[in-house]
Amino acid sequence: MSEVKKIATRQSYGNALAELGKEHDNLLVLDADLANATKTDTFKKVFPERHIDCGIAECNMMGIAAGLATTGKVPFVSTFAMFAAGRAYEQVRNSIGYPHLNVKIGATHAGISVGEDGASHQCNEDLALMRAIPGMVVINPSDDVEAKAAVRAAYEHEGPVYLRFGRLAVPVINDNPDYKFEIGKGVVLREGTDVTIIATGLCVSSALEAAEMLAKDGVSAKVVNIHTIKPLDEDLVVACAKETGKVVTVEEHSVIGGLGSAVCDALCAKAPTPVLKIGVQDVFGESGPAVELLKKYRLDGEGVYGQVKAWV
Repeated sequence: MSEVKKIATRQSYGNALAELGKEHDNLLVLDADLANATKTDTFKKVFPERHIDCGIAECNMMGIAAGLATTGKVPFVSTFAMFAAGRAYEQVRNSIGYPHLNVKIGATHAGISVGEDGASHQCNEDLALMRAIPGMVVINPSDDVEAKAAVRAAYEHEGPVYLRFGRLAVPVINDNPDYKFEIGKGVVLREGTDVTIIATGLCVSSALEAAEMLAKDGVSAKVVNIHTIKPLDEDLVVACAKETGKVVTVEEHSVIGGLGSAVCDALCAKAPTPVLKIGVQDVFGESGPAVELLKKYRLDGEGVYGQVKAWV
């Protein structure tokens, strides 16, 4: 069996920007002294005159992007999720969100898979923070194919968009001719009748692995990829809940305020259903190899399988 292709979504982000830059002269990229890490250096090599290094001044970078957006430019601002959603939250809220400006935020190195950089850099709260800003679209792609499609969709969308990318190389799972990306629309990856596993980001591949293991135990799990946290595909979530009667959410993010909370909000209002939220359980991360951290926090395939099996 051939080895599964893996690529980090931050690399996909850089590649997508370089391609989009060829099509749109008004696309600019801003970075905060992290172009090599966020992979915006891929864009910089092709369009150096349209890449602005703002230095280690993320808050100021958001203000610059806001100003550029008022002139008809489409700025993609890039830095680590901890700095984009955390350090610069006030500027994102007041300078970009409040006036509803056409700024795209490319946040890389999200979640515990940042690895050895530890708790200070492992942002497990960004989806919650960005989801709370009125009018902000929040996207968390699962692989290379989806990440590139998300960048294009973000450019075409009028208004602020938060894009979450990872450091760790993840399996490519959407490389099929039928794949279609649409903001606010989930994707059913596997049919099932006993439980619905709704996952986002790198946890989508974990959910698929878990579903395979559950099948061997006689448990039929439906797997849904929710790449857009906001606006959430509530119709799909509700339909799946009614079909299987049980829902599990899986995310490399705190179980407070992210995908799990969004799904529970929808189901509480429209179709009360038992829900198990798998994610970071209200704790800070820690330093260690990314793969080992995912295993410890039970976000890998085996970990998701074990939690779902015990609950079902």
